[in-house]
Amino acid sequence: MLEFDIQKMIFEFVGGLGIFLFGIKYMGEGLQKSAGDKLRDILDKFTTNPVMGVLAGAIVTVLIQSSSGTTVLTVGLVSAGFMTLRQAIGVIMGANIGTTVTAFIIGIEIKEYALPILAAGAVLLFFFKNKKVHYIGQVLFGFGGLFYGLSLMSSGMKPLRSLEAFQELTVSMSDNPLLGVVIGTAFTVIVQSSSATIGILQELFGQGAINLQASLPVLFGDNIGTTITAVLASIGASVAARRAALTHVIFNLIGTTIFLVILRFYTVFIDWIRIEWDLNPQMTIAFAHGIFNTTNTLIQLPFVALLAALVTKLIPGKDTTVEFKAKHLDPIFIQQSPSLALDQAKEEVLRMGEFAVKGLEESRLYMQTKQQKHAELVFQYEDAINNLDRKITDYLIDLSASELSDADSEKHSMLMDTVRDIERIGDHFENIVELIEYQLSNKVKMTDSAMQDLSEMSELTISTLKEAIQALQNHDKAAARSTVEKEDKIDKMERSLRKKHILRVNEGQCSGQEGMVFVDIVSNLERVGDHAVNIAEAVIGEA
Repeated sequence: MLEFDIQKMIFEFVGGLGIFLFGIKYMGEGLQKSAGDKLRDILDKFTTNPVMGVLAGAIVTVLIQSSSGTTVLTVGLVSAGFMTLRQAIGVIMGANIGTTVTAFIIGIEIKEYALPILAAGAVLLFFFKNKKVHYIGQVLFGFGGLFYGLSLMSSGMKPLRSLEAFQELTVSMSDNPLLGVVIGTAFTVIVQSSSATIGILQELFGQGAINLQASLPVLFGDNIGTTITAVLASIGASVAARRAALTHVIFNLIGTTIFLVILRFYTVFIDWIRIEWDLNPQMTIAFAHGIFNTTNTLIQLPFVALLAALVTKLIPGKDTTVEFKAKHLDPIFIQQSPSLALDQAKEEVLRMGEFAVKGLEESRLYMQTKQQKHAELVFQYEDAINNLDRKITDYLIDLSASELSDADSEKHSMLMDTVRDIERIGDHFENIVELIEYQLSNKVKMTDSAMQDLSEMSELTISTLKEAIQALQNHDKAAARSTVEKEDKIDKMERSLRKKHILRVNEGQCSGQEGMVFVDIVSNLERVGDHAVNIAEAVIGEA
């Protein structure tokens, strides 16, 4: 009978935890989609100073229901050059505040309505085709799942109160707060969700299985544990990304240290709030969590520059980031001097072209070395190209409303076409990286002969693209014609390499999978050559 009870307790807890985590994730995805998936723009536009960064971080975390998700997104933006380290620190602080919303939601006593909420979400998901209604259904379904999972976990944890070992553990945590911090940290590292571990803590406190004195250190540990996601995301990333992740760890460690020093006072303070405001146990923990993170942010916000200097000292080295933001697209020139605005747009197109060349070079290095850092840079360059594509295209569309001379109109059309060609080049070198990743994950071996062929074609393609960008920069008709001649060599090489590889496959030197990867890489390189020659021909036409 006891064995059955233990089994039931474990199954209810583990199953409830799974449903809770799914509910949080699904609800966050629905909120994110219904918000128009503009999270990167929010972080990009509203992080001009640390205070705005705190607000942006809190808003985005509320939208995606995950401080880890916001921090990982921030690490990516810092790595990409969208955001400075100081701006990122503000966002990370805001993420810690935003994540407290989940605990307040859990504090609302609506667990008995979890199944009807799930049902309402399912109706919207399965019986309506409108996207917005779908997103609302996803939010409701995730919301219901969150509470249903919490209800199952609560049921599974009820027997803990009568377990002597658990009672001894809570007494130890009351006497030794550091033990509570370690337990909270370890459990959050395992579960990878501070919202889940704080939800469990709320239920344990609600059942009287753990007292407030023991609960608060576990709460602090949960906040430290949630930093592991950002740390994992920063492994192998840029220096700036690793600094941002370390900032998250240091921020929560400092906060925990401060609150452990004043733990006795803080316990009395939270207990006073509980009595004065007649809070239920779950809401008491929610307030403790919210006050901890908000106070921690207010204490450390004036020291953002100091935090940035500290992590820069701890993680030395020159950072390699891709500067995403447009540098030359000043809208004032559109009204005052359309001709000068065209020159500005051209400068930005040339930056875009440089990214394309570097992205193609990194894809070749990834093909040769299989080192992940090259793949990461390729994705950064592709992101940068896509961002500049949108910015330049919008700028040129605004410029088209101005009165342009015939020569400027021709230049305008040429730049529009060139932007499109460079954007497609970005897609192709990203495809190459994805093909190499497929090769690695499926353990597809490439023969030395095939690798040599790919290396030669890559070098020729990079040389062709460089010459096309040079022709665009200098209005160089000779360089443009040389590009056309090189692209003809690429076409011939593509046909030759396809035939060679068919022979290798027929002779049993390589597998069908290897053949597929090889041919697709060759095809993508040939398409890069086509877009390079389009740029060159536009220069010839303009000249």
